[in-house]
Amino acid sequence: MLPVAWHGWGHGDMMLLIAATAFVGTHFLMSHPLRAPLVSRLGEKGFLGLYSLVAAATLIWMILAYRAAPVTPMLWPVGDGLWALVTVIMLIASILLLGSLVGNPALPAPDGRAMVPAEARGVFAITRHPMMWAIALWGVAHILVYPVIANIILSVAIIILSLVGAALQDSKKAALTPDSWPLWESRTSYWPFAAILAGRARFGRFGLHALAGGTVLWLVATWAHIPLTGWPAGIWRWLG
Repeated sequence: MLPVAWHGWGHGDMMLLIAATAFVGTHFLMSHPLRAPLVSRLGEKGFLGLYSLVAAATLIWMILAYRAAPVTPMLWPVGDGLWALVTVIMLIASILLLGSLVGNPALPAPDGRAMVPAEARGVFAITRHPMMWAIALWGVAHILVYPVIANIILSVAIIILSLVGAALQDSKKAALTPDSWPLWESRTSYWPFAAILAGRARFGRFGLHALAGGTVLWLVATWAHIPLTGWPAGIWRWLG
């Protein structure tokens, strides 16, 4: 039998599911199979304009649908143990996110060329997609501590967008930069810690921007839950 909360599934949740599917689906379609034909018709700038318009429209639709969805009962109890686990998850996610902003071959370089480091260090030794995994961990954490139908739909959409998007990015990068991206793939891993376990990378050598910056982001973001949502999150749950 379904948990009691799932019996509360209604029109608002269905509209959110449709909006979330549109947001994720249009992103994948326009980033991959439809990109080349659209660029050939509209040009690069025209495509980027259309892509931005569709992304913004579907994102706004999803946010409005989320806000309109009913608040259903939680699917499981959330106590201090689960909050402690999520607090650690969010610290890891913050370090991954801040670490991904420096020396990331997946991000465009100023001269447009892919820059592949000689070896994977810090967050890139863990995974070559630290930003995507940080976002996915955010989604998992928010499902764990707020297990209502609308939040699960929204968070799962974000997780799918991040992790499937990362896998598709590998294929696109390998096709666009065949001289560099496959080399980066051979030094790193999609799955966290796989390259370290295989001996292709070494754990450690995190930059100050990742450790200190990630910790500051974690503290600020979790504190911000108090004025924004009325719920204390992270260590602020215990510090008051």
